[in-house]
Amino acid sequence: MAWTRDVDDRDAGMTERAIKTASAQLFAPIPFDPIPFVPIPFIPQAILFDMDGLMIDSERAILQCWRESAEALSLSVDDALWMRMTGLHDADCDALLRQRMSAHDAQALRTECDRRYERRVADGLPLMPGVFDVLDDIVARGLPRAVVTSTRRERADRKLAACGLARYFEWTITGSDVAAPKPSPEGYAQAAHRLGVRPERCVVFEDSSYGVRAALAAGMTPIQVPDLVPPDAETRALGHRIVASLREAYALVPVDAERSLLADRSR
Repeated sequence: MAWTRDVDDRDAGMTERAIKTASAQLFAPIPFDPIPFVPIPFIPQAILFDMDGLMIDSERAILQCWRESAEALSLSVDDALWMRMTGLHDADCDALLRQRMSAHDAQALRTECDRRYERRVADGLPLMPGVFDVLDDIVARGLPRAVVTSTRRERADRKLAACGLARYFEWTITGSDVAAPKPSPEGYAQAAHRLGVRPERCVVFEDSSYGVRAALAAGMTPIQVPDLVPPDAETRALGHRIVASLREAYALVPVDAERSLLADRSR
């Protein structure tokens, strides 16, 4: 099956209501009703992590760079456009830009945004709450782990290194390593193969609907921790677990003989 996505105003479950809600509170956490805690019914062979919006608080930074770049170039762009880009691969973001402005302006905006964002990446982006606690506990348990991100290789490696996260992961699967980005399952399937584990025994931590769909398509069990964009009705209908924080997500993962103190504290 070919995994393609038409980029338009209805893109990938981003309903107008969700977009307006998120753009109205561009840099604030989005309230949502979590799906009640249901622990994972198996001990995982591996835990796979998304990167942006899940471990690294980068979505706000990139959205601010898009906004600042548009203002610097005197381009009038509604914040809703930036919200539609959340979780999208670079090529899909560029396609959205070209739908709303000339190719020249789209390229200028991309170049200026990249320049601003790379400076922030070099300085080290902030992390989401609880990241190091969760990772330290997983390492102590000896669970295999990998990052699966749509970000291109060079930038993903710089982000993980600058934030002190690279040392925690055995593999990083990036947008440069796959033919199709999320919601294609290719990245997650590749991660399971690299780690030598069965997909159905993998737990995935994700913030976006694209990533949740990718994990489900790969036969894995996702737990969603939404960031800027709340899960809409279509996403919630997938029936996966949705929680408010990474600590809460990890608390749903069963442990071996010794119970995780971190999971106990999160309940």
